[in-house]
Amino acid sequence: MRTFELKNLLQSNAYPGRGIVIGCSEDGKSAVIAYFIMGRSENSRNRVFVEDGEGIRTQAFDPAKLSDPSLIIYAPVRVFGSHTIVTNGDQTDTIYDGLRAGKSFEMALRSRKYEPDEPNFTPRISGILNFEGDHFDYEMSILKSNNGDGNCCNRYHFSYDNPKIGEGRFIHTYMKDSNPLPSFEGEPEVVKLSGDIDQFGEMLWESLNFDNKVSLFVRYTDLETGKWEQRIYNKNV
Repeated sequence: MRTFELKNLLQSNAYPGRGIVIGCSEDGKSAVIAYFIMGRSENSRNRVFVEDGEGIRTQAFDPAKLSDPSLIIYAPVRVFGSHTIVTNGDQTDTIYDGLRAGKSFEMALRSRKYEPDEPNFTPRISGILNFEGDHFDYEMSILKSNNGDGNCCNRYHFSYDNPKIGEGRFIHTYMKDSNPLPSFEGEPEVVKLSGDIDQFGEMLWESLNFDNKVSLFVRYTDLETGKWEQRIYNKNV
């Protein structure tokens, strides 16, 4: 598959929607997660990321302007034991509860489908990092309508063993800005991961469309110690 520069992918798409990047850092020492949200409506743009235990959650920047919390207030990142979960919706909790009940990542998501926001039927995108000693693997998922037909949910699961140094996978909700919004197509895109956490985070944040970007979360987990460092970028400050 072709390997892309994340900067180019983001700068060429004014509205990829919400996006997840997972992979191994350029120096091979860290597992990398990035998650961003964007918005076109006042309700979607009225958000920030805040730390919540070992993960993060979305929160209304101005509670008085929050008109519908159903699809925009959730915990994008949670940690269960040696697993780190990242998603674009409340399926984070579905996966967490599924793992606790002994289910796999894929099986936990069998109970969910795309978001009920017809005509977009926004895909639910999810990822999980599984740590074991000083190694990790990861999985990604997309639940989407059948080419805009809300009567059918297409489920795609991707698993990545022994991640390549300096490489990640990028999955996002929309192919481009349009009405209705076209769902992501194909496999998660192969992207280069370069720089330390600040260089990588700044590149992502600056590459997202200024008008539509809302928040970005980046975490580097040290594969030797298991400790992480993270950065949160919020347009609303």
